[in-house]
Amino acid sequence: MNSVVRNISVAPAASAGDFRGAMRHLTGGVSVITAGRGADVSGMTVTSVSSLSVDPPSLIVSINRAASSWPLIKRHGVFGVNILTADQLDIAERFTGKGGLKGAERFAGAGWTTRASGVPLLVGALAAVDCEVEETIERHSHAIVIGRVLDVIASQRTAALAYWHGEYVAIDREEDAARLAEVSLPSRHVHARGRVS
Repeated sequence: MNSVVRNISVAPAASAGDFRGAMRHLTGGVSVITAGRGADVSGMTVTSVSSLSVDPPSLIVSINRAASSWPLIKRHGVFGVNILTADQLDIAERFTGKGGLKGAERFAGAGWTTRASGVPLLVGALAAVDCEVEETIERHSHAIVIGRVLDVIASQRTAALAYWHGEYVAIDREEDAARLAEVSLPSRHVHARGRVS
């Protein structure tokens, strides 16, 4: 049996700075991940939540394994996803740890409720999703957490908080739709023979 040895050159990985700069162009909805139960709770602000499946309802979130929420998610096997409204910037900031706030301190000043899992869910969020951990995949500094949705609390509000180019921005379905209509090209009429006028 003959074996062939080849040298395979692998391009160096992109720099962290270049990658971070590229990702700043990606607009992300702002959510607070909550974990733990009772007084042993923590949470973190993320833009890494995404739906995975509708049947069964499930989502994914990327969690930094150095975050205080990570051990609680691993221990209890449940977490909450709280999708923030445009006027909940203070909550987003609090859950980044701004001002040195840790653990249960981050929950002060807002209303919370619980569902089947027992994790805190934000009252007044655009949506609060109660999840059970289905699987975790640990890679590099983060873990991808697949959550099976146990319950959803949705509000009728329309303005969301997003993060883009290092800043929080408000996205309002009604206001932004009106703005888009103002700047859209005038509608063009198509004749019966397919000619555009």
